Amino acid sequence: MRPLLAALAALATAPALAQPVALATRLITDRLDQPVYAVAPPADPRLFVVEQTGRIRILVDGHLAEAPFLDLSGSVSSGGEQGLLGLAFHPDYAANGRFFVNYTDTEGDTRIVGYKVSADPAIADPGSATELLHIDQPYANHNGGWLGFGPNGYLYIGMGDGGSRGDPENRAQNPDELLGKILRLDVDGAAPYAIPADNPFANGDGRPEIFAVGVRNPWRAAFDGTDFYIADVGQNGYEEITVIGADDAGANLGWRVMEGPACYGAETCDQAGLVPPTYSYSHDTGGCSITGGYVYRGKAIPELAGQYFFADFCDSRVHSFAYANGRPGDITYWNEQLGALGAITSFGVDSEGELYITTIEGNLFEVVRAQ
Repeated sequence: MRPLLAALAALATAPALAQPVALATRLITDRLDQPVYAVAPPADPRLFVVEQTGRIRILVDGHLAEAPFLDLSGSVSSGGEQGLLGLAFHPDYAANGRFFVNYTDTEGDTRIVGYKVSADPAIADPGSATELLHIDQPYANHNGGWLGFGPNGYLYIGMGDGGSRGDPENRAQNPDELLGKILRLDVDGAAPYAIPADNPFANGDGRPEIFAVGVRNPWRAAFDGTDFYIADVGQNGYEEITVIGADDAGANLGWRVMEGPACYGAETCDQAGLVPPTYSYSHDTGGCSITGGYVYRGKAIPELAGQYFFADFCDSRVHSFAYANGRPGDITYWNEQLGALGAITSFGVDSEGELYITTIEGNLFEVVRAQ
């Protein structure tokens, strides 16, 4: 494994790729309250923005609607790493009006809840709430928060390890715990959900909702076809991105045996069966909390096709690479072009595949071609 670790470490210090195109950002709005995500339903021209404080806002043609789509501010605990953290629209949202949210409640526990839109397409029906999961959180941090639909129609959910430092109860490697896992549910089966038959513990020996194990605090994930990009926030040394398949049930991403390409808390460790990170970078570079993004598939900037964008909350730098043949290409650094944006909480894409950036200061930017 030593040559592999050396190769991975080299990737983290790879030289920057010359920018294939000049980029800029266009401020869409600065009137959001701690935005942490932006997403659009399939084939819907609107953009929905998640505010950590508990509201989902709608932008129509770049204009922010005053009335929230859904207001959960009285039901969430927000601040730090808690709050309304994720939103996913059903692939058939246009027909069934279903969507799902991930938030920490007033007790600090994670709740995964499904809703339906009301007769007014700009307002959700709060009375339609159906709880899928209520997961106890032992600490206030490492809640994960992302959820999204894969190409197979299943709902995937990123769960942090429950917090504190170093996963003290080793929850991420415990198959009887939902914490520190990627979950996968069939929300079109029996209510409130069914278990996909190929989930690794569908027939016992662990929680059947588990799809993959060994994550610390997955802060954003995304699908590009069947490729599943998972950005996992590190502890003391490394931030990492791991690409697995949408059907790679049972994958073990390594935490807390590994942090990035290194053994965690030990000189050596048993790495058998662990999936190494596709790309990792050291905290020595100035970053300390990765913000995962998306592979660009829009039409406005074809030179970016296939580039996976990500950032770091601590240093606000934006990077990208193209993933091919099981490995990342050279890293492109975009900050000279994009400028100082603030603390980047998330990326978003609209229904056309165009890329957006949210910052904790309340801003939503669109990534555009420089004029």
